[in-house]
Amino acid sequence: MTRNLALVTGASSGIGAAYARLLAQDNDLVLVARRADRLDELARELRADGAAVEVLPADLASSTGIAAVTDRLAAGDIHLLISNAGAGGYAPLADVDPADIDKLLTLNAVAPIQLVRAALPGMLAAKEGSIVTVASLLAFSAGANDPRAPRRTLYAAAKAATLAFTRTLAGELADTPIRTQVVCPGVVATEWNGGRGHEIPWAMSPEDVAAASLSGLRLGERVCIPGLEDAAQALDALQAAETALLTGGNKPSPASRYIQATQHQDTSGPQ
Repeated sequence: MTRNLALVTGASSGIGAAYARLLAQDNDLVLVARRADRLDELARELRADGAAVEVLPADLASSTGIAAVTDRLAAGDIHLLISNAGAGGYAPLADVDPADIDKLLTLNAVAPIQLVRAALPGMLAAKEGSIVTVASLLAFSAGANDPRAPRRTLYAAAKAATLAFTRTLAGELADTPIRTQVVCPGVVATEWNGGRGHEIPWAMSPEDVAAASLSGLRLGERVCIPGLEDAAQALDALQAAETALLTGGNKPSPASRYIQATQHQDTSGPQ
């Protein structure tokens, strides 16, 4: 049986390692992460199970790391891209070191776009392929005030960008054989954020997140929310709200409340 080739980023632990283990049953792999020792350990495990595995250490928060992975993707032999690498950087914006802003946005938002761009020509030429980006439920959280949620200005912005990018890309590729999916898990029991996910009773296992994503990909889900029972209804409501904003707000004149406020200001000002 011919084995396809999948590239997984953030593969040294957590969700990325879970994807790699599941995919190794039927695919050969290119594993990407910063920690070469952890990649080598996982590669030995997967090779023992019969998968051919390449190891590509790269830091996707850097331009050199992105270049190394996009160069590999440009070879055109990757059938499945799992863009999973990311970091939280949870903190109020005023407490974030300005030097870290570019690294966090590069890793969480820019790198997924660059990797997808590099993978697409080969997939389009082969007339097959799948793209999975890993975002977060926090991509939907900009207006939420749940006190349990982390301080997340940069993270939510980056994951919202990944969500919007992948959903829009799905429409762009609708007439091609390329499948796309963005995954939005909630809290996951991993080493993420100092391992705090392990302490939360409602955290999902990384294995369940990866398995749900791959099952959703087979089902044709463009947005996978692993813990949401009726995701289709919620996503339909979201799309309806977005359509209402787009069509309702695209007008040649301001809404009446702004006109009324201006008129009130004119009549109530100094005489």
